[in-house]
Amino acid sequence: QVQLVESGGGLVQAGGSLRLSCAASGRTFSSYAMGWFRQAPGKEREFVANIARSGRSTSYPDSVKGRFTISRDNAKNTVYLQMNSLKPEDTAVYYCAAVQSAYAWYAPSTSSEYDYWGQGTQVTVSS
Repeated sequence: QVQLVESGGGLVQAGGSLRLSCAASGRTFSSYAMGWFRQAPGKEREFVANIARSGRSTSYPDSVKGRFTISRDNAKNTVYLQMNSLKPEDTAVYYCAAVQSAYAWYAPSTSSEYDYWGQGTQVTVSS
């Protein structure tokens, strides 16, 4: 099992940046594919980014591509989400997710494929 704790959320003006962190417990972090999702009020949970356990494969939806960057530090059991050029529509609770993976170069993009979730961190972008 792995426990996930997100941090780094807050209030930022449009055009600004934030970096979210997700710290994972356990000694097998490098065996997990990781993902970031977000959920705005009244909306479904939405895929934001993922990273394979190797750290060498990532993917993003068009809505954040070129603005958000996911990365991981397996030595620190941490995954990051660097968010630049933030827009008001990025306002949501952001969740970190993990799934143990046999594939070094693959990470899922759907929430149902992840087994572990953090408690979420609020990101609010003002216009």
